[in-house]
Amino acid sequence: MLWKRLRADTRWAGALMATADRDVRRVTAVAAVAVRDTSLPRGEAARAGRAALAELPGFTTGDALASAVLTAAAPHRMAVYDRRAHTALRALGIALTDRPGRCSRYITTIDHLLAHAPTPARTWTPRDMDTALYSLPPQPAEPNGTHV
Repeated sequence: MLWKRLRADTRWAGALMATADRDVRRVTAVAAVAVRDTSLPRGEAARAGRAALAELPGFTTGDALASAVLTAAAPHRMAVYDRRAHTALRALGIALTDRPGRCSRYITTIDHLLAHAPTPARTWTPRDMDTALYSLPPQPAEPNGTHV
């Protein structure tokens, strides 16, 4: 079973489905332990969890699905990354590059936003913040095609 609007007929989805259940459980257990480790700052925990998931087909690139898995493992520590959250950050003037380590940088950015948020948003979880980012309306495009 795949999440959301993912296509189950892709090469990576087939490879993931063909991966032994014990191997998927082993990898996701390592990722879950990492993101639940409260001795680590959330960004570092996200980096460790994301690195563990990279062993599975479909998790070598991109952060949306990986962040959803990490958030399922630690919903009060992690946040879901997707294009809409990325676009919302950009609209707020916050740059988040696509280079490796984006998942960790995203969680660190969420932490920064939460630490500097006005009351009552300061009590939100990272998941609350990603939901707020997702809910921001898309920004209109400038005449040259860029977003404001």
